Amino acid sequence: MKIRVPATSANIGPGFDSVGLAVSCYLTIEVLESSDHWHIDHQLPGVPSDESNLLLQTALSLAPQLQPHYLKMTSDIPLARGLGSSSSVIVAGIELANQLADLQLSDEDKLRIATKIEGHPDNVAPAIFGDLVISSYHDEDLNHLLVSFPDCALVAYVPDYELKTSDSRRVLPETLSYKEAVAASSIANMMVAGLIAGDWKVAGQAIEQDRFHEPYRQELVPEFKPIKELAHRYQSYATYLSGAGPTVMTFLPQEHSASFIQELSQAFSGNVLTLTIDREGVTVDD
Repeated sequence: MKIRVPATSANIGPGFDSVGLAVSCYLTIEVLESSDHWHIDHQLPGVPSDESNLLLQTALSLAPQLQPHYLKMTSDIPLARGLGSSSSVIVAGIELANQLADLQLSDEDKLRIATKIEGHPDNVAPAIFGDLVISSYHDEDLNHLLVSFPDCALVAYVPDYELKTSDSRRVLPETLSYKEAVAASSIANMMVAGLIAGDWKVAGQAIEQDRFHEPYRQELVPEFKPIKELAHRYQSYATYLSGAGPTVMTFLPQEHSASFIQELSQAFSGNVLTLTIDREGVTVDD
């Protein structure tokens, strides 16, 4: 059995903690023979191979009596880069328990469990459902809407350095004034409306006008501003910090992506990824 979970790009400008997109990097868990103890075979530096691994912590929290197995974990999702690497592991752990213990969980059940573990649904929701998911979570009231993301090219610049979510959250203000909150909310509303309508002029402008987190976090990613300026020269729709950063994501017309990628790769060290939208979410193959 193989469980595959996509990477995710969350926040998307003003969609802070509530808007996320599934993209074409993947975590794959292969379930091998049963054993008398758990062991995860992988090549990921600093990641444990026993029950202290987040994958097994998640699975065993749902089904403590699971029969141990040998597992193989492979991933091309960059770690601690703002592409939902930990969320993909949580979703995979839920699916591992669901399959091995025959829990018969619905996608809504998986979302509820994953959100409680993660604290907010913006990454776990698209990892489960695929595509673009708009969600909210307040006082344990969880809602989500699956939306077809409008066509465009997705280009991710992934710096060589990590930026932990905890460090990125430290620079955020504890409060916003009422006036600022209303302005930030109105921009977020326009972004969501533009994405649902497939209107990139409206959506892109709103993405780049975020007032919730990017004004505070952008100084942590020195490449952000120059990449945005470069992208504008290629008629980009929007450039934003993916998740908590440091990955910088750009949406732009397909016909300009090759030239943008070439100049981006020459101008900055780090990795440049050409991505597509994953519209399936977590999948299981026997």
